[in-house]
Amino acid sequence: MSGDLSDIPSDDARLAAEIERLKAAFPKTRELYREVCALLFFRFGLTPTANRLYQLVRRGSMGTPAAVLGEFWAELREKSRVRIEHPDLPADLGAAAGELVATLWTRATASAQAELEALRAEVEAQRMEAEQRVAAARGELGRTETALEQRTAALLAAQIEVRELEKAQAEGQAARQALDAEIPRLRNEAAARDRELAQVREGFSRDLEKLRETAERAEERLRATEKRALLEIDRERGAVAKLQKEVDETTKRADRREAEHHRAVDSLQTQLGDARHQAGVLQGRLDAVQATNVTLQQQLAARRDVDDKAGRPARAKAVAARPTATRPARAPGPARKVPVASASSSKTMARRKKRG
Repeated sequence: MSGDLSDIPSDDARLAAEIERLKAAFPKTRELYREVCALLFFRFGLTPTANRLYQLVRRGSMGTPAAVLGEFWAELREKSRVRIEHPDLPADLGAAAGELVATLWTRATASAQAELEALRAEVEAQRMEAEQRVAAARGELGRTETALEQRTAALLAAQIEVRELEKAQAEGQAARQALDAEIPRLRNEAAARDRELAQVREGFSRDLEKLRETAERAEERLRATEKRALLEIDRERGAVAKLQKEVDETTKRADRREAEHHRAVDSLQTQLGDARHQAGVLQGRLDAVQATNVTLQQQLAARRDVDDKAGRPARAKAVAARPTATRPARAPGPARKVPVASASSSKTMARRKKRG
């Protein structure tokens, strides 16, 4: 449809096509310009100008189309003159007749030009209408092509889907055939499993009956055990209550004993404090007595020395006078005081060590 409704060529397109044809037919520049002038003036009704000619042909210099255009107008004026030559016709009458014929030719040409313009306008209107129809046809063609493309795409998608469905159908057919071949084996397996299931059910029923009997016996033993356990729990509760009572009494006795013990400890601590105080007082006295004892012993020793010094000549004389007489015994008093003092010192040191 697009080939049948191809664009109707416009004036410019037709003019360009004619000029290209003339370029091929007239290789010489001046002849080409003369033909283009005639084409513009007679075919297209356009007044040729030098610039227009050069823009269309683009050959030679700018002076070439001007010179050719001048020659064209001169030739046109020369051809528009009508010469009537007759041997018997006077020259003036021939000239007037020529002018009359030229005038008639000019008027006829003008009338023809007007008709040509009207025809050209009509053709232009028809061309515009044809262009509108072509535009509408193009729009319709575009819509048709769009719809055709959409339908083609839908058709392709449908074809692809059909192929996929055919492929899926073939695969399904193959799977169906495989399943048809598999059904007998599955039926045999199902029958074997049904037989095994029946055997298992029978064995399960027997085992279930045994389990029920075992559960009943176990439940009886459980009830007996629970009864004994309840009795044991009651006895244990009684024993626990008794033990708790004894524990409470023992705790009370222990509390009383602890209180008595605390009181005894407090009393003993008080007595110990008093005894320590008395021991301190006695120790002070003992130290004073020991110091006095030491002083007395020193004084006694000094006195003995004095007595010994004074009694030695008398004893010597007495020995000389009585050689056979026995030596008098030592007085017990002074001789015993020294050990007593040492014994007191020993006891004092022992007490200090114990206190330390």
